[in-house]
Amino acid sequence: MGDGALGRIAALVRQDGRLLVRDPSPLIVRTVMPLLLMSFMQPLFRAALRADDVRGATGAEQGVPGMAVMFLFFLVNIVGFAMFREHGWHTWDRLRAGPARPFELVAGRLVVPLVVAVVQLAVVFAAGGLLFGLRVTGSYAALVLVGVPLALCVVMVGMALVALCRTIAQLSVFANLLALLFAGLGGALTPRSALPDWARPLAPGVPSYWAMRGFSAVILDGGGVGAVLLPAGVLCAFAAGLTAVTLFFFRAEHRKLSWS
Repeated sequence: MGDGALGRIAALVRQDGRLLVRDPSPLIVRTVMPLLLMSFMQPLFRAALRADDVRGATGAEQGVPGMAVMFLFFLVNIVGFAMFREHGWHTWDRLRAGPARPFELVAGRLVVPLVVAVVQLAVVFAAGGLLFGLRVTGSYAALVLVGVPLALCVVMVGMALVALCRTIAQLSVFANLLALLFAGLGGALTPRSALPDWARPLAPGVPSYWAMRGFSAVILDGGGVGAVLLPAGVLCAFAAGLTAVTLFFFRAEHRKLSWS
């Protein structure tokens, strides 16, 4: 990738950064909401973990990573809106007319959401320790090794939906549906052992399952980097597959509608 391409990608990143600084409220809400919900649901998570023979459980061991994973996938909407707003503002044709190639237009929209996703995870986990007594018995490096590819998965789900959806209404519906589906099947709302019988064989087919498996290995089992290599690798595979879907279906000439 030449200096020209890097410069064009950097310009798009700077634009997204400026827009985020102007109105950070949607991202602040998505960071506060999991903590607010956790304050109500901690007793339920505590009971579920103790029923699963986790001694001394406070509920934060399930609730903090579960709420973090669930609300991270609601960022998919933000990723999609960043692309759709160019069509709504009628600036997409101007971008296409410039020297930036389609790959650069996609890559330039990845960086800010990826950083935001990683920061959101970090803030929720840190606040979980301060407010709800979350104790991480394993390696913090292992948490990072799971969290970064999880954030990349979230961003690429958004990009794949941008490539597949024609209207912002379609994207919003599918993004919210996937967030709830991933939360349920992945064990974000309840320990994996408490999933319904019909859901257990389906759970490994969603990235949130592997994220929760990795986080649980660190938080509950005291695991290190070696304990999360499989979950982290599967999350990377999900991200690679979603990238392939995006590159295959994304067409810069496709008109997107910011209304239904």
